[in-house]
Order: sequence, then C-alpha cells, then structure tokens
Amino acid sequence: MRRKLFSVVIATAILSVGAASADQLEDIKARGTLVCATLGTAEPFSFADPQPREIVGYDMDLCQAIADDIGVKMEAKPISVEARIPELVQGRVDIVAGNLGYTPERAQQIDYTTAYFVSLQKLLVKADSEFDTIDSLANSRISAPKGSSSERYVREVLPQASLLTFQDPPSAFLALAQSKVDAMILSEINAEKFIAQTGEKFRFVDEAVAKEYWGLGVRKNEEAFLQQVNATLKRLEESAEGDAIFDKWLGEDTVYKLEKPFKFDEAVSDPVLRPAS
Repeated sequence: MRRKLFSVVIATAILSVGAASADQLEDIKARGTLVCATLGTAEPFSFADPQPREIVGYDMDLCQAIADDIGVKMEAKPISVEARIPELVQGRVDIVAGNLGYTPERAQQIDYTTAYFVSLQKLLVKADSEFDTIDSLANSRISAPKGSSSERYVREVLPQASLLTFQDPPSAFLALAQSKVDAMILSEINAEKFIAQTGEKFRFVDEAVAKEYWGLGVRKNEEAFLQQVNATLKRLEESAEGDAIFDKWLGEDTVYKLEKPFKFDEAVSDPVLRPAS
C-alpha cells in the first residue's frame, strides 16, 4: 500500500512539473525575465562593452525588443558555440541569439524563428597567401569554431582538408594569425571585424562556401512563445525599428557597410552550399 502511495505521489509530481513548464511564455511572464543566450564574443552581434560593463550588440537589441513586447526584463547569458543547443534544450535559457545557422539536424532538436540574419560563410586567409580559391584549399589546414555550422560546411565542401576546431571565433582567428592553419572559415560579417582590426593583413577567398539563414532558437513544442517571438520580428520588419537596429550595428555608418539582405518575417531554410569538387 505504501509503495502504491509513493508511486502516486511521484506520478503527481511529474505531472505537476510538466504542467508548470507546459507554457514557456507564461513562465517567462510569471518570472518577469527573458533569459537570452548569446555568444558575447562575436561583435557586432554580441560583445562586451567596457563602458556600461554589459553585453551589447545586434542580438541584444533584438532580444530586448522581444522582452519589451512580452513585458519583461531581458537578461543576457553568455555561452559558447557548442553549448547553444544543450543550454536551450535543458531549459537553462529561454532563447538563443548566437549566430545560429539553420540546419535540418538542428531543426530536429529545436525550433527556429523567422530569419534574423542571412550569412555568407567564407574562408579567410592571409593577404599574401597563395590560396585564392576554395579548391586550392582542398588539402590545407583550416580552423573553425567548435560546434559551429562553419565547421560542418568545411567538412562537406572540403572533406580532405585538416580541420582544427576552437572554443570561439577569436581563438580560431588566432590560429590563422599564428600560421597554425592556412585558412579560417567563419561568417563573413564576423570575419570582417578581424580584417578591420588587423589593418587588412587578411583577405577573403572570393567565393562563399555557403549561404545560411540564421534564426533565433527556441525549445520544441513551445508554440505560444514561438508565435510571440515571430510576431515581434514581423513588427520589426513592418516598422522602421527593424531597419534602425540593422543599420546601427551593420549599416553604412559601420565598418561592415551592409544593406539588409533579408526580411525579419522571412522563413529560414536549408543553407545553400557550394558543391564539393
């Protein structure tokens, strides 16, 4: 009898936990905080600003807009590239804004919002390098952030290359700067900052390895929260606010000088890879 009663108590507890976490949007409202995971080392998307002593950037402004629409505070949580999906799935963060390129494999683990950026994945080499095409790097050494989509694209497009992975983009770039590798693969927008900081001692291989869509990551089966985030992105697209955020961090008055090549309410899709030779 005691064992049966114990089983009933455990089952009730499990059901209670499930019910409590059944609607993430309501949990966020009750908590009063949206926990937004971000890399914190990928300028201009998210990086530490010494003046306010906090993480700022494109990702942070988008997370703030989402939090404002929900009516809660926004809390930034720095994480590594490889921790993005585990932290989300395990419920330690509410949403991931961390250069999260869409892949079918990731989409089996998490849900994506509509697009918040479209990225060209490119190979970066030293300015005086002999490598000038993707094919010329077929048997070379290439660095990439560990667990990133950049790593995956190299494995698919240049399967014979020796790939060295690092904890974050700055570490992968340092390997190139110290000639430990022949090239680094990274989103063009992130790699541009390295070029600007080093006086153009590095250059891109012209052809892109891949074109990928970035979405914000949310947990599976949280439809109300997903719809809320997509509603914010749609509002940003239909108002001047979305363009203002993009221009602030990536537009003509920045070192990147980009024109917004996507719409915030545009569906994410499979990356377009350069065919392997």
